[in-house]
Amino acid sequence: MSTVHARVWRFTVEKGPAGPEAVQAVEIGQGPLPVSLAALANINALACDLRRTVDQRVRDHEISLLLSYLSGGAGPGPLGVDCGALDSSSGHIRRFVSECTGLGVMTAVSETLFDWKSGTDGLSSFDVLPDKLLGAYARTGVRPDLLYDLAAGPLAGEARGRRRNTKQMLPAGKGTADQRLRLQKLATWSAKHGGHDYFMSWVWLGTGGVYVDIFLPEDSPASAGLKTGWIEKPGSQQPWRFRVPRSDSRRRRETDSEDYIEQVVFQDVSEAEAPGTPVAGVSGTAPLRRMIQVPTGRSFSLEDLEADPLGAAARGGGTSADRARRVVEAAMDRAFGREEDPLGKLSGVPVRGTWLKTDAVGPARYEVLVGVLGERVPVDLRAQRHRLAAETGHRLDLFLEGRLLTLVHPVGEPRPSWGLITEEALG
Repeated sequence: MSTVHARVWRFTVEKGPAGPEAVQAVEIGQGPLPVSLAALANINALACDLRRTVDQRVRDHEISLLLSYLSGGAGPGPLGVDCGALDSSSGHIRRFVSECTGLGVMTAVSETLFDWKSGTDGLSSFDVLPDKLLGAYARTGVRPDLLYDLAAGPLAGEARGRRRNTKQMLPAGKGTADQRLRLQKLATWSAKHGGHDYFMSWVWLGTGGVYVDIFLPEDSPASAGLKTGWIEKPGSQQPWRFRVPRSDSRRRRETDSEDYIEQVVFQDVSEAEAPGTPVAGVSGTAPLRRMIQVPTGRSFSLEDLEADPLGAAARGGGTSADRARRVVEAAMDRAFGREEDPLGKLSGVPVRGTWLKTDAVGPARYEVLVGVLGERVPVDLRAQRHRLAAETGHRLDLFLEGRLLTLVHPVGEPRPSWGLITEEALG
């Protein structure tokens, strides 16, 4: 598995009568953080609203484009970036590559530090929250990216990715103005949500590879059992402290242009169609709502929008988790039906999909298998993660999440057999 160079900070928020007043961070150390290219591709392939139509051609193009700029492998070694190609690309492509990398690295951070387990512990996007959480979080203003459902409680994660064109990949001393500004905004968001736990992962892409600054809360249930055995170099104990400016009520409501590219419309479903769902921390019940996303700037009415093809399944009763599982399974059924090419069988279950070349900006270094299983198969996710993190004893950079299988394979080498894929996927 590849690694990124990580620097870990612990921070505290000093509170006053009117809310957060200052943030103080202390570096606790640096070390190699394991990151799987296959897992990174898998996470970004799933970073969409499965209730909408998912075009596998677009998904495949995005994965091919992303991994055309990155280099790594199944064996140990730093994750690299083709900076020449990245710097020659348009600004929106650079942002796509850096922010997708940031999203994947943040999830690797959650696995390594908080022992979050993909497929077992809950994970939601703040853009596509499950029904039971719609009333618990503000739908406007600054928001984090992902919500991890840990045993210790919900933990919000903020992912950022930036190109850094310096020899010293990690900013010296006390971080950057952009990092400070984002921590200020997140501290304010947390205070408005009852002191909600959160952390921030800030990825830097450069000629030195991929680096990440990780900001972790000091007094947080999620940090109680923090896994820091991989840290090799102790950090400086010189604190980094800055004040949080008070919000000006006369200013217009903030809409961070980097965070909002879509409008989100919530359409209430009548109580007769679906009983209200209890929401933690909110009195009473919240009505089940259907979320529809449309491009910013487009005029529309609710009557003009397409009906949710999965509305009946979502209103079929049961808990919110049951409804979410039905939505995911229905999306995977549609994806499996749209894939035309049979790839093989995983433990007797047919897999359809594509082998993609990562040749968007030059000769391909890898080809990526993106396959959808006909049905779920039992998988030991903890064993899969340990296998990926091991420096020896495995040959494939492979990741199986639900019914989506991704595998990153060097171009020019014989493709692995389905017997080997099954053995490494299922242990």
